[in-house]
Amino acid sequence: MAKSVSTIRDIARILGISKSTVSRALNNHYDVNAETARKVHELAAQLDYHPNLLAQHLKQQRTNTIGVVIPETVNRFFAKAIGGIQEVANRAGYNVMICQSNETLDLERNNLKTLMASKVDGLLISVSRETNQYDHLQYAIDKEIPLVFFDRIVEELAASQVYSNNYDICFQGTEHLINQGCKRIAFIAGPQNLYNSRNRLNGYLDAMKRNNMTISESLIVYTNYTINDVENYTRALFNLRDRPDGIFAINDMAAIEIMHILKKRGLNIPKDVAVLGFNNETIGKLIEPTLSSIDHPAYDMGAAATEILLKQIHKDEIVQEKRLIKSRLVIRESSNRIA
Repeated sequence: MAKSVSTIRDIARILGISKSTVSRALNNHYDVNAETARKVHELAAQLDYHPNLLAQHLKQQRTNTIGVVIPETVNRFFAKAIGGIQEVANRAGYNVMICQSNETLDLERNNLKTLMASKVDGLLISVSRETNQYDHLQYAIDKEIPLVFFDRIVEELAASQVYSNNYDICFQGTEHLINQGCKRIAFIAGPQNLYNSRNRLNGYLDAMKRNNMTISESLIVYTNYTINDVENYTRALFNLRDRPDGIFAINDMAAIEIMHILKKRGLNIPKDVAVLGFNNETIGKLIEPTLSSIDHPAYDMGAAATEILLKQIHKDEIVQEKRLIKSRLVIRESSNRIA
């Protein structure tokens, strides 16, 4: 005779609790008492209970899958953010579908269409450097699909956001270089259609103004995060009559390449030029001199965005939430001129 299949009803009957409590406990729902949840999981294991996922999804009209759109996977920031996303999602029993826009608006639009056609339960999005039109994002919001922006947010749209203190941290970073005696600080800025990039540049500009420093347009470089541009703009900056004595780089990889170029020119870091990066990559601690940087908490941002998204998925009404994950200044040798 075939072995009978255990059900939620069996677990509920043995423990003397409701089927709904068993269901919530098996789905790790926050409102179930910890001791009850433990008993449910233990009995489920003893009875070799396995949920009928297809039936659950049909009943709930859910796929237990969330979609993620990021600019690129080779960027270490987004790779670390994906780690936080997957950790929280997997713990809650969700799968993750990841798409990359390759920093283009067209591919971002296609990514969104693909994920929506796949009936994902919610969306996590960090927009591309080309994204200056939002109709595709507004469409998802209008369809009442839970959507959370992280890191690269769109302030104009009514959706939840997880963001960093870009203005404040770039103000702090610029003041750090000023306090180290830098007079001509070059700032490598990102695409100005991005909310993050605008805030970072404004932090630099306001710190310069607050400290009565001369702002020179020749020392502000606008880039598209392309690593191939680093040599060109570094050479241009150091061919200036009044060259920089401090550089606030757009990311650590750019900062490291800048340092390499300057060393080949015979310049001492930080004595001749102080260098500050962004993202606090591990490699920054291994180079000579060690790299000062902004610790931009990618993993935490990905995890926080996923927590907010899952909360929205499990509520009947989508409530907008904004969550700040603070970056911090990490001072090492490359900017420390006053030791």
